[in-house]
Amino acid sequence: MKVVVQRSKKAAVTVNNEVVGKIENGLMLLVGITHNDTEEDAKYTAEKVANLRIFENDEGKMTHSLIDVEGQALSVSQFTLYGDCSKGRRPNFMSAAKPDHALEIYEAFNRYLEEQGIKVETGRFGAMMDITFTNDGPVTLIVESK
Repeated sequence: MKVVVQRSKKAAVTVNNEVVGKIENGLMLLVGITHNDTEEDAKYTAEKVANLRIFENDEGKMTHSLIDVEGQALSVSQFTLYGDCSKGRRPNFMSAAKPDHALEIYEAFNRYLEEQGIKVETGRFGAMMDITFTNDGPVTLIVESK
């Protein structure tokens, strides 16, 4: 499991000109699932994301987590995170999980975030989505399951 974590001042995802998820102050999360990811991977990754100390204190040091700042998360499933660009010019997506498995693990990831008291908004799984956000910092990290 791979999650691109972007600290965000605001973020929104739109499908067919309809806003389906939006947040203020928190994290924009692009979530990739591979074939052998499990609920344990979802739990580990969600706990890691929720507790990353990437929000600044009054002195400008990153000491606070999403939980500490009572931030929100916009979680968007992103199978292209497992695109292999090592050969040729067209990415190979063979490492991305099949939709049924990916949806199960993606929903578990979001549920584990919510269990930690985080408000989670989502995109629409499998849809073409437009995402807009303001990256705060900018701060962008990649979190992977064990």
